[in-house]
Amino acid sequence: MAVTCRAEGRRLYAAIEGEVDHHRAREILAELDRQLQLVMPTQVTLDLKGVTFMDSSGIAVLLRVYRQTLAWDGALRVVGVPEQADKVLRAAGLERLINIE
Repeated sequence: MAVTCRAEGRRLYAAIEGEVDHHRAREILAELDRQLQLVMPTQVTLDLKGVTFMDSSGIAVLLRVYRQTLAWDGALRVVGVPEQADKVLRAAGLERLINIE
């Protein structure tokens, strides 16, 4: 599985591994959506340290999680961002919306 999740109360931690591209984005989004609906988190941490490649589909994944988290008055933080993924996210200006560490 490309996504490993654990929840503690209304906090959700999700680690994404492998490529986040148009081939895998649907699978990743499906699992994240399922977890988000189960937990309805007010705090989401996405750990990207296992991501080996990211394209614009990764932007869509993060924006979807961001919007859903906002619906519950929550916050999203993204940690462990590899250099290549960081370039993609910052080129899109996501650091203005999302806490990227």
